[in-house]
Amino acid sequence: MTRTTCPYCGVGCGVIATPDGQGGAAIAGDTLHPANFGRLCSKGTALGETLGLTDRLLYPEIGGQRVSWDAALDRVADGFRRTIAEHGPGAVALYVSGQLLTEDYYAANKLAKAVLGTGNIDSNSRLCMASAVAAHKRSFGEDLVPGIYADLEMADLVVLVGSNLAWCHPVLYQRLMAARAARPEMRIAVLDPRRTATCEGADMHLALRPGTDVALFSGLLSHVGGPGISLMEAASVCGLDPAELQAFYTAWGQHERVVTLFSQGVNQSSAGTDKANAIINCHVQTGRIGLPGAGPFSVTGQPNAMGGREVGALATTLAAHLDWGRAGDVEKLSRFWDTDRIPTKPGRAAVDLLRGVGRGEVRAIWILGTNPVVSLPDADQVRRALAACDMVVVSENVRSDTLDHAHIRLPAQGWGEKDGTVTNSERVISRQRPFLTAPGEARPDWYALAGVAARLGRGDAFAWTAPAAIFREHARLSGFENDGARAFDISGLAGLTDAEYGSLPPTRWPCPAQGAGAERLVVRGAAPSGPAKIVPTPLRPPAQPVSAEFPFVLMTGRVRDQWHTMTRTGRTPRLFLHWPEPTLEMNPFDAPADGSLVRVTGATGAAVLRVKHDAGVRPGTLFAPMHWTARFCDAGRINPAVGAAVDPVSFQPDLKHAPVRVEPFPARWHGFLLSRERPPADLAEWCALIPLGSPLSPGHTVAWRAELAGLDAPEEARARIERWLDGDGTWLRLSDPGAGVTRAARVEDGSLRACLFMAPTAHLPPRDWLACLIQLPQITLDDRRTLLAARPANGLAPEPSLCVCHGIGAGDIRAAIGAGCHSLDAIGVRTKAGTGCGSCRPEIARLLAAALVPA
Repeated sequence: MTRTTCPYCGVGCGVIATPDGQGGAAIAGDTLHPANFGRLCSKGTALGETLGLTDRLLYPEIGGQRVSWDAALDRVADGFRRTIAEHGPGAVALYVSGQLLTEDYYAANKLAKAVLGTGNIDSNSRLCMASAVAAHKRSFGEDLVPGIYADLEMADLVVLVGSNLAWCHPVLYQRLMAARAARPEMRIAVLDPRRTATCEGADMHLALRPGTDVALFSGLLSHVGGPGISLMEAASVCGLDPAELQAFYTAWGQHERVVTLFSQGVNQSSAGTDKANAIINCHVQTGRIGLPGAGPFSVTGQPNAMGGREVGALATTLAAHLDWGRAGDVEKLSRFWDTDRIPTKPGRAAVDLLRGVGRGEVRAIWILGTNPVVSLPDADQVRRALAACDMVVVSENVRSDTLDHAHIRLPAQGWGEKDGTVTNSERVISRQRPFLTAPGEARPDWYALAGVAARLGRGDAFAWTAPAAIFREHARLSGFENDGARAFDISGLAGLTDAEYGSLPPTRWPCPAQGAGAERLVVRGAAPSGPAKIVPTPLRPPAQPVSAEFPFVLMTGRVRDQWHTMTRTGRTPRLFLHWPEPTLEMNPFDAPADGSLVRVTGATGAAVLRVKHDAGVRPGTLFAPMHWTARFCDAGRINPAVGAAVDPVSFQPDLKHAPVRVEPFPARWHGFLLSRERPPADLAEWCALIPLGSPLSPGHTVAWRAELAGLDAPEEARARIERWLDGDGTWLRLSDPGAGVTRAARVEDGSLRACLFMAPTAHLPPRDWLACLIQLPQITLDDRRTLLAARPANGLAPEPSLCVCHGIGAGDIRAAIGAGCHSLDAIGVRTKAGTGCGSCRPEIARLLAAALVPA
């Protein structure tokens, strides 16, 4: 049994992993960890199903050929040395990840700034929380998170801004719901253009116009006695009823203990820093900050986004909260690292960095643990840039869209193999401990970084033999010539022995060498560096406004059971059950037929998505998930359609206000395929691959479903697909060429091996019964007779799972409601739905509310 930390969101849940001796592990929540107290979300509970070797990168490669580690690191070092000699240090770069451990992050930042002499190191956390960092620095003088998770449970009013907490940080949401159940007087308000699952547990939902958060909080600041705008002006800008807005302002003013939690809906904006400061201003103005149950609270998206901020692995920061803008800090860091190569100004942030690659200004780039070909805006430009770059090095543990562009591939260790620390959104440092042996020649990222530094002549400064040594150096730097000037100080941990580091319990910073660190920072508006500031936040229009050509506002984000670009969750079939293919949520007033395919086009590119009607989406706005990649649905990658506008202060890209148009996808045929073999991703112009797993082996893909549509002639498409399916066995066919209808199934040795259904429209039979059949070793004669009808003889086809923890469908829940279960707990007792991770409880509540409304 090993205590470790979940590798998903910034909540930083404690996990207990018990290896099974066969490369897998049983997973449970750690009841002793202060972030989750034993709770896990659907993704966390499925971690044991992601540990196989499918698609693992096991050996170093150059040009697709296996080489030794020495040969690979020699080539990386030579490439950097040659590029710097010819073009200067500004022509090299590292792009890193919130998936890295703090020790890897520290090594990467030190290599970039102390050895390569470049400020061009940025993180995919730039896409996550850079606006919060910039806002904290403007208000507090330092990147400080004032509060802790317990504040959510002690608050009288919790305001969730741009945060679908129920899906994106489900364990925090469950803590909040449990606190509200214990104190029914607690109030919850959600500020979000969409009615998300989080709204099901809220007392108030303000569906403000996208991009207008600054106006709303400027109006609130005026309401509580500060400089701002009037209620009527705020309501007009936000598109809200003045009475509705007044009710929110009144509630905010009536409660002393207010937590305003904000996430990507605030940060991912061309005005993200101003939005965060507008929120912070209201708390500073009223003293509702840094006290039990009160304060602004930024929750991060990745497990170690905070660790990256601590070590300075961003183009705009230095290590240990040192700062280019503070006199003497560059010299201080130069003395500690014993180098004269630290650049005197910030480097390129993520979007500008990859644009620099495309323009030939950055000629060598090392990408560690992230997938920018999918995750960055204007993603097709990123793909073209890497394809043209002189040297692309990628450290990764699985095959990915970005790895396809690498000249040099370095096999990294994965979760369960890595050893180090991460820091969560409430500043708690936790250990990620290994419980599996790394396969093949996978190595820690710090090992590769130190190897390149040694080849560039700085082996003395990177002579670590274990992550504990890196952590001690990181801790020493945090206290170096600090004298209380910087709140980030963990020098009290600098003397940890290897054994003490190995057993380190969850620890919140600051923890200085002398005295005790504060649990909450910025108390009553007083930050460690001085009084907190009210920062002016003028109203600015979005950098990407809608137009006659692009009349819709597109927002991108996450869905409940997937994570980033699916490099981990895509290995788990049951995590596809809730949301199997890329979709576009549209208000029915705006939308074509539900279930139809549409092309979403922005100024930089396009994607093809399945329409999903949702009355909770404001008219004129759209929502699309950002997870799909070329490995699962190339045409469904949404970020090619998202322009690359950034916040001028934080340089965080605007992923919540992309102007687009929506047009029908002119498919000549639609279809779906079920197969025991994985279909190629280019089987049709639109092809979405969905893994299917047996209930007896939920972590193993036993078959595949492909949703298909094409622009070619139906008969040509059918022939092409059946050629790929060709094999022994009996074919059952029902075909009407004149109507463009094909139904075919191949049975071999009594089992269903494949089936193909095609029609002129997207109205096709249900897939779920057939998906169950193809997972069975044998099918009955009755099943065989009704295969082409796509439903069993009794007509009782299964419904898609809503509760993935227990495989409970919406039909089961409706049946329980019909049998008299009129509460979430009663439904849970009867069906088990909602009793696992709890992420599905908002949707169960929605079904319950709909069922109990009188006809």
